Amino acid sequence: MSTNLAQKLRTGLTPQQFIDGMTKNQEKFVEWYDSFAWDNEDDKEFFDSLNNRDDLRCLILMADWCGDVVRNVPAVFRALENSGIPVEVLIKEEHPDVMAQFLTGGGEAIPIVIFTDFSGHVLGHWGPRPKHVQEVMTRFKQENPDRSAPDYDEKIKAARQEMGRQYGEGTGYQAVIVKELRDLLSTF
Repeated sequence: MSTNLAQKLRTGLTPQQFIDGMTKNQEKFVEWYDSFAWDNEDDKEFFDSLNNRDDLRCLILMADWCGDVVRNVPAVFRALENSGIPVEVLIKEEHPDVMAQFLTGGGEAIPIVIFTDFSGHVLGHWGPRPKHVQEVMTRFKQENPDRSAPDYDEKIKAARQEMGRQYGEGTGYQAVIVKELRDLLSTF
């Protein structure tokens, strides 16, 4: 991927600025953030070991109104907290140029966690959801391409409920996010 986001580095919000500025879902976001725990010591050590590198940057395209942001980003913030990787938040509505480069199945979906090198070259990205949850939406879109179909709303509601079931009740899905981020980071 030859995308370069150099002009976006050092323009975003810090994770704390984002949390402090949330006008929607702040309580739930903080709740997921506070309930994060490392599933295994191995993962924690992997993220700690990233401190030995100074070449990685992270930009997260997101917004406080999005349910998947509220669910997923707290785990991303926590996983990267001790990694030494500078993390910045880009508000989706303020960066349509970036959003246009990271569509999911042709549509705008957030969060998108983007990793670059120090000069802004994109190395890879994650999002908007853990793979097993995203598969539900991908399948839905393949099976229901016509948004004006009479049963579209009913079917998307069912797909969203199924995604909720895939996330599960507790924080187990956070370990999945940590693993997917680790797998991605291990490739560069």
